[in-house]
Amino acid sequence: MGLEEIVPAISLIAVLILVLPVFLRSNSKLKQFLKNLSIWAIIVLVVMIVSYFILK
Repeated sequence: MGLEEIVPAISLIAVLILVLPVFLRSNSKLKQFLKNLSIWAIIVLVVMIVSYFILK
């Protein structure tokens, strides 16, 4: 694992640490939380699939 893989991973973890508390606080109801989480899961999945086929 080179430096070009470590630096983006650290920055993504830092963004997650900054965003996660606000995300959890704003989604205090379980139904709203699951809806928002599923939307984000779909977005991340689409980005991963597109980047897999573009970078392959």
